Amino acid sequence: MKSAMRWAAAAGIVLWAGAAQAQTADEAVEKVLAAMGGRAALAKLTSRVATGAISVSTQGVDIGGTIELTYKAPNKARSLMKLDLSAVGGAELVVDSRCDGKTAFVIDSRTGEREITGNQLENMLNASFPSPFLNYKEAGAKVEIAGKEKLGEKDAIVLVHTPKTGSVSRLYFDPQTWQLIRSVAKVNVPEAGGDIERTTDPSDYRDVDGVKLPFTVVVNDPRQSVTIRLQKVEHNKPLDDALFSRAVK
Repeated sequence: MKSAMRWAAAAGIVLWAGAAQAQTADEAVEKVLAAMGGRAALAKLTSRVATGAISVSTQGVDIGGTIELTYKAPNKARSLMKLDLSAVGGAELVVDSRCDGKTAFVIDSRTGEREITGNQLENMLNASFPSPFLNYKEAGAKVEIAGKEKLGEKDAIVLVHTPKTGSVSRLYFDPQTWQLIRSVAKVNVPEAGGDIERTTDPSDYRDVDGVKLPFTVVVNDPRQSVTIRLQKVEHNKPLDDALFSRAVK
């Protein structure tokens, strides 16, 4: 359950395009940014606080709760998850994951505090706010067009995002709207024994302050399925850096 919250790296990328498929990676990236509202709208965003409901399905059991996702440019992030374990005879589980832009750690009400390192840390640092596509070249990443693949009844357009370090993501877009409909990445989860494939499906896109965001995100891996449904999103709230720091208890 702890690793389920680190979904923000793919969930924040939203696309929109005109009638024709982009012919170069640079054109595709510009369509990414236009889809999200454009560079001017994105430049106005300094922070985001999103709250909603979360449901975790694992080993045949469905567990509900709440989630708060907080971001501050360029790459500070925090997810606070509270799950009701009464259905399985337990108390409330609180998982608080934080990244201060350099280091990351998680506080679990059952197992205590641990540092986040390796591939998981790299992926958190790569999830720059408001979009990794804004300055991907400066960050040493690469975007490539990988043609089309069948996804359900649609021929999805596929881009491959390769960061300087961290997981490579295959991003699938609706050919009509260029909205992200799936991302797939191999991530390292020590508690799962190593690398696992994680699939993220965003949907229910809505406009918030001129920027389109998915209000529903479903994350699946071999261990569990996590569904997040946002209820409220606020931009540009003043956020103290201490919110993302280990110093806050």
